[in-house]
Amino acid sequence: MRARVGFPLSMPKYIARDTGYPPIPPYLVQPGQQKKFCAVCGEVYAAGDMPRLLLLSNSRNPGCGYMEHALPWLDEFLAPRCTVAFVPWAAVTVAWDAYETKVVEAFEAIGRTVESVHHGDNPAATLGDAGAIAVGGGNTFQLLEHLRKTGALTAIRQRVEAGVPYIGWSAGSNVASPTICTTNDMPIVDPGGFEALGLVSYQINPHYTNERIPNHGGEARDDRIAEFLAANPEATVLALPEGTAVHVDGDRHVLLGEKPARMVRNGLEAVLLAPGKLML
Repeated sequence: MRARVGFPLSMPKYIARDTGYPPIPPYLVQPGQQKKFCAVCGEVYAAGDMPRLLLLSNSRNPGCGYMEHALPWLDEFLAPRCTVAFVPWAAVTVAWDAYETKVVEAFEAIGRTVESVHHGDNPAATLGDAGAIAVGGGNTFQLLEHLRKTGALTAIRQRVEAGVPYIGWSAGSNVASPTICTTNDMPIVDPGGFEALGLVSYQINPHYTNERIPNHGGEARDDRIAEFLAANPEATVLALPEGTAVHVDGDRHVLLGEKPARMVRNGLEAVLLAPGKLML
């Protein structure tokens, strides 16, 4: 485990003009050691080399524009003026060009350039040249099928292992898990196996809600998760309600947003996790 150092309760919260966050106290920075400040937790911590992930539950909150709720997170997560390789293959009823246009417009608002991997016949080259990777939502089965058959599944994993930041939302967060078995989507294609990127050790269930429809006899989300865990008792599921995300920096996992996430393990009572640093 990497060392983490919290602010003493008496430490004044000086505000840096350039970032809006408290500066890192000099006595906490050792030669050759990179330190970061977590605005959510109020802690200085030793930054991990990899992976660097931002895994969103959804792309649009009620009453907000596309990706609007996530723009502050994206702006802080990405290097200034970097080029983002976008993976649109989860889109089924929307053309990939149209999907790309939506994402380009969203990222332009924070000064980043987007290039979609569906142009040309060498997505690995686009992934290799980019400063970050973004994998959009849609149908997880179709997304994984295309990732596998194009070689992008391996290419993305290698890039993330090399320290390239990864952003996913909905299906894009699903494929960051060891498998896609906790997706909410219909299996419209055969992806050639359920194994996914495995960028985190737990299974993500995005768009989480356990609301039940009156006069409807179908299973609720908790029922589906319980079925998965009965068949996969060693797994852990992190259920993310809409409006939340997980920021991963090395072995540090932080829940962003205003709602609690739900951690579920087989045979144990589910645990609600408040926004902030997660102990997984």
